[in-house]
Amino acid sequence: MGITVDGRAVVGREPERRALQAMVDGARAGRSSVLVLRGEAGVGKSVLLDHVAEQATGFEVLRVAGVQSEVEMAFGGLHQLCASMLGRLDELPPPQADALRTAFGLQAGRPPDRFLVGLAVLNLVAAAAAHTPVLCCVDDAQWLDRVSAQTMAFVARRLHAERVAVAFAVRESPDDDPFTALPHLIVRPLRDHEAATLLDASIRVRIDPDVRERILAEARGNPLALLELPRHDLSSGGYGPSTTAPIALRMERNFSTRTQALPRDTQLLLLTAAADPLGDVALLGRAVEHLGIPEDAARSAEETDLLALGHRVQFRHPLVRSAIYSTASSTDRRRAHAALAAVTDPVSDPDRRAWHRAQATVGPDEDVASDLEHSADRARARGGTAAAAAFLRRATELTADTEQRGPRALAAGQAMLDAGDPEAATAVLAAVEPGDLTELDRARKLRLNAQITFARRRGSDAAPLLLAAAEQLLPLSPVEARDCTLEALGAVVFAGRLDRGFEVLAAARDAAAAAQPPSPKDLLLVGLAVRVTEGMGDAAPSLRAALAAFREDSGDDPEVNRWLWLACRVAADLFEYDTWATLAHRAVRLARTDGALSVLPIAASYLAGVHMHAGEYDAAAMLMEESSAITAATDAAPLIATLPMLAAYRGSEADALAQVESIRTNAADRGQDTALSMIDCAHAVLLNALGRYDDAFASASRACDHDDVSLFAISLVEMVEAAVRSHHPEAAAAALERLTERMRASGTDWALGLEARSRALVADDDAAAPLYEEAVARLTAAGLAPHRARAQLLHGEWLRRTNQRTRAREQLRAAHETFVTLGAAAFADRARRELLATGEAVRQQGVAPTESLTAQEARIAKLARDGLTNPEIGSRLFLSPHTVEWHLRKVYAKLGVTSRRHLRDALS
Repeated sequence: MGITVDGRAVVGREPERRALQAMVDGARAGRSSVLVLRGEAGVGKSVLLDHVAEQATGFEVLRVAGVQSEVEMAFGGLHQLCASMLGRLDELPPPQADALRTAFGLQAGRPPDRFLVGLAVLNLVAAAAAHTPVLCCVDDAQWLDRVSAQTMAFVARRLHAERVAVAFAVRESPDDDPFTALPHLIVRPLRDHEAATLLDASIRVRIDPDVRERILAEARGNPLALLELPRHDLSSGGYGPSTTAPIALRMERNFSTRTQALPRDTQLLLLTAAADPLGDVALLGRAVEHLGIPEDAARSAEETDLLALGHRVQFRHPLVRSAIYSTASSTDRRRAHAALAAVTDPVSDPDRRAWHRAQATVGPDEDVASDLEHSADRARARGGTAAAAAFLRRATELTADTEQRGPRALAAGQAMLDAGDPEAATAVLAAVEPGDLTELDRARKLRLNAQITFARRRGSDAAPLLLAAAEQLLPLSPVEARDCTLEALGAVVFAGRLDRGFEVLAAARDAAAAAQPPSPKDLLLVGLAVRVTEGMGDAAPSLRAALAAFREDSGDDPEVNRWLWLACRVAADLFEYDTWATLAHRAVRLARTDGALSVLPIAASYLAGVHMHAGEYDAAAMLMEESSAITAATDAAPLIATLPMLAAYRGSEADALAQVESIRTNAADRGQDTALSMIDCAHAVLLNALGRYDDAFASASRACDHDDVSLFAISLVEMVEAAVRSHHPEAAAAALERLTERMRASGTDWALGLEARSRALVADDDAAAPLYEEAVARLTAAGLAPHRARAQLLHGEWLRRTNQRTRAREQLRAAHETFVTLGAAAFADRARRELLATGEAVRQQGVAPTESLTAQEARIAKLARDGLTNPEIGSRLFLSPHTVEWHLRKVYAKLGVTSRRHLRDALS
């Protein structure tokens, strides 16, 4: 049984047609669906897309086609998708609308975060679907430009309850195919009887049975081959040479043979059309006129059935375009590109004009290279870093002047790194001849190679490389040297292990200290350099000065904001809770305002830490869930350290242990000592809460092997408790000595309260009482409920063991109530057991979640409870407002409420 689409036969394909029809039906009913059709060239994917478009009556159909020569043009595919919807931009939140306008070159602005662009496209499609169901058909998706492909895959993953169906057609996937995680259907060759039916339907004359069988055998069920092979075989009387070449290659050869038999002018017209990805008929007409091709060549081209000149230039099949272009001579290709460059408006489309000029150029040409460099600047301003890299790479190839070639190659490498392609960046840098670089450029190349190393692994091996680059930069460009040194220190803070390079640290520190006036990042560099080389005691004053500068900063300088994450780590290292909270809140606010989704997960994780140490576990969990949602949506590396610590404080043994074990191997492979230390510290917290002190001692010992810039001293606190309770007095004393140095350098109530609590554990009975009282008083003043409650728990345990049961009950009761209120189940149970030992009956309590809600529903319900609107919740969780409303309706039904104003009581 078959159908026709635009006069083309569709034989068989019942499973594919059913799947596509189900997509359309689901979208009509308000259920979004996505399907990726995969298969070899010519197998019928494009025909199936045409078929589903014909079935989608009443839909707004959005058509996109990837073009091989358009791969380097940033946002080209995305612009095709959104072109008809741009009138709805004002319906989006302003940051999203501005991001999309900037990406499409409709307005000037800072480079938009590409995932804010993705969120804008998601909401734009959802807004269109609120009026009319939407079908998106994306053909030849393997040839979309990289940012468009990633954005479309991002949008497809986030569609849920919109009236939207998305169908992609893509060939066999490369390693970096962004569509691999989406539902897919393999479009296989036709079965034998279906192939025979299609062949017979396409041939209007009788043919020899042997020729028929040969065509069927060579086509191997490929529909395009079944339609095209007879043209060749019948023209050769059925006695053309047999071949075992792949079908796609065979089809390209056939199309090429047909093209080469045409008149010369017609060939050149077809080639010019193939070289222009826009399919603009008027542009092609101007290029043809520029080439001096007569008008009848266009009629001749259409008569070949290889292309049609309607509203757009459309080839019979993508293989026709690639066959014409790839088999043309280089001279003819350059002629076609030169003609297209000559007739492309340099004002409205300067980048495509520059690209055509570059393709038309053989040898070095500074004028063209300069045009490409300007195009790279424009692409970068739109957030098209991959396009900027392509422009700069070609500009480098066309540059003869060695003084310009080296810097352009470095700029290309930097753009490739910024585009997330460190391998390509390495290849570009490897091709740079030493003679093309000045001494300063050689130092910059060293720095870029070090940045590439850090981008690949996020491990400890990058820090010494960055310091070596800083050493070379120092006499040549002190400002760049200071930035590079701060990058090295950032790598140390992220991964740990700095064991050399102290001389350049000292030199950079002195240079930063001499800067007048010193910026917040100069002060941060000074403090961190002292912290790494001389220890916390000497560094504390400088670090406090840096933190004060960050707190006083207006937040308008991107170079200062870039290092907010590191300032947060320093604030935590100094136990400066209020400063940590202030900077983390600012970092999250700036990231959300700017739509900087590459920064937001880091900022959210630090703010989660602020809430976690205050005992605000729900707030911390929601921030970590937001961070995880972003990293999952953007395919970024997950931020891991806060998750097991939060599970540990909550006392969820299964969650904490599962996270610890899944994370440890990855962090060890990358040399991330800081992450390993925090993981072991989280494990020690959990085991101390459970009273398994021998195991806690082992975990805390590993955590204390590495000192880093963060809350490392928490590991020492856990070590003291575990060592005392597992009878390792020497280890407890050694950890306390290290802890005392750190905490007294800090001097905050939080730090000194934890030190007093730890000192009380190792003190004799006469000295312990005032130390416990000091610990409770200081941690109460610090306002950090879980740390105060742990001090009360330890104090109560000591009082019970010294037979002061009445006073013990007071401390244990207060600790137990706090732990229950916070939801710290393991510590609450430990306090309950101690209360039972004093003779007080206590009912076992815990904090149970609203079990009927899914994790996604719980996140949405809590955000709605806190007053966020549906669009605001959607922006946090990468959902459209309509999907948020759909989830909320299910939440109301499960909780037995009718509106969001009842959620506070229902969730509490």
